[in-house]
Amino acid sequence: MHDSRSSLYHRRCFPPEIIAKAVWLYIRFPLSFRMVKDILAYRGIVVNLKTAREWAEKF
Repeated sequence: MHDSRSSLYHRRCFPPEIIAKAVWLYIRFPLSFRMVKDILAYRGIVVNLKTAREWAEKF
């Protein structure tokens, strides 16, 4: 049986923790998608702007 969280992240290229961190940064702080992308890149996680925007819209 799947819980709602696992089905929400089903078929994503990134782990749920990465997606949650990116969305949290965007919502919690007044950051642009580009700034979120740069913060993740600094930590070794390469995400394009379109992906970050889609995460914020969906999650």
